[in-house]
Amino acid sequence: MTEQQRFVQQLWLDYVHQHPDIGALRLWPVDAPVECFTLVTVSQSPWSLASLLPDLERHGYRPLYRYALPDRGLLACLFAGREEGPRLNIVELQTTRLSRQPRDTLLKLVATGNAERTPLLGANRPWSMPDWDSYQQLHRAHPLAGWLAVMGPRVHHVAFDCHRLDRSLVELDQALQQHGLHAGQNEDLALPLSAMVEHRFYPTCSRRLAFALGDEHRVQLGGLLLLEKQASAGQQRTADVMLPPHSRCEIT
Repeated sequence: MTEQQRFVQQLWLDYVHQHPDIGALRLWPVDAPVECFTLVTVSQSPWSLASLLPDLERHGYRPLYRYALPDRGLLACLFAGREEGPRLNIVELQTTRLSRQPRDTLLKLVATGNAERTPLLGANRPWSMPDWDSYQQLHRAHPLAGWLAVMGPRVHHVAFDCHRLDRSLVELDQALQQHGLHAGQNEDLALPLSAMVEHRFYPTCSRRLAFALGDEHRVQLGGLLLLEKQASAGQQRTADVMLPPHSRCEIT
């Protein structure tokens, strides 16, 4: 197994651990190819996009396209592997886009993190668990701020390309509904998607988490994305055209 394959396996195992309802699905082969992992991180070192680059390169991934979404307070970068395999879409929450109080709350939380104790992406939350009030404050300020507070930098959702699953988006949507998964609203997505790609995003079952004061609450932790590329997208890979083209920046 190559370094890239080991890294992808680690991301997948962490994702299905957090989303057992997706891991239990048998609507496609267990070895069906993931089109893209979307991970969410924060703009503070050592978890910022720039800080993660050397680690991602060691795992066989290089930057392909960069995107700026100032209205969402996000930067994103699409990574391609040296070998055949899923794309990585890493979304960075810009803490400077948060208002002062939630920004201070998130920065204080992130400051408790220990990068040496945990992998930079996935497996464990590197900082302390917030209390429920802080989580609610962060979620109101930006849903991904609340998500990062309780999850840490890791996979938010995975995307499958319907064409590579040999089934239509309509067929898979009906099958998922029969398994209790229903498409959410566009605001449930971490990022807006391109008009060149039809999509459905399925928020996964909420999980009960223990917060800093010992109280437990249910929190929605991500989901599953199905993609179906329009004919107008040409021969490009689905993940490469899934984000709005007007938001693409030059890689420097």
